[in-house]
Amino acid sequence: MDTWPGADGNLAPEPAIETLIIEVLLALMMVTVVALARTRNLFGVVVLFGVYSFLMATVLTVLDAVDVAMTEAAVGAGISTVLFLGALLLCRSEEARPVHRPWLPLLVSVAVGGLLVYGSLGMPVFSDPGAPAHRHVAQHYLANAMDETGAPNVVTAVLASYRGYDTLGETVVVFTAGAGVIALLRRRPGRRKP
Repeated sequence: MDTWPGADGNLAPEPAIETLIIEVLLALMMVTVVALARTRNLFGVVVLFGVYSFLMATVLTVLDAVDVAMTEAAVGAGISTVLFLGALLLCRSEEARPVHRPWLPLLVSVAVGGLLVYGSLGMPVFSDPGAPAHRHVAQHYLANAMDETGAPNVVTAVLASYRGYDTLGETVVVFTAGAGVIALLRRRPGRRKP
């Protein structure tokens, strides 16, 4: 039986119910992706995209990454869905069928997916307390975050100080994407400037 460190530091049995919940959510995400790939109605695609983002936020919540889950729910299931619905007003409701079968993109996607799986084989086991990130970086953050950053919350210290440039880059990307979508939505067909 697998064990993991409990809240008191002692080893406790791994909670099977949490693993089951995650597996069910991942299975629902796979079903959603298959439905996305087969749907030609663009409104249905937008709704399924929102469902997928909501399921992803739920998985992140179960994995105790609540800050990332809130971002996924707000951006993925919330703002993105609204922006896609707005963009849907500018186009037809049905996706045009491709002239030929897209075998090359499928082959590239499968190859990239295989490389990602191959690259993940050397990673530490999930929630392994002996993983390098848990032995070096996490201990440094927990011990020194308050003194080095002044932030009482370790997650805030990591996102705003230690990884500040990364967070700034993510913010710029989201802002640029939003500005691009707004610029596209402002263009109305048939309207000409005087």
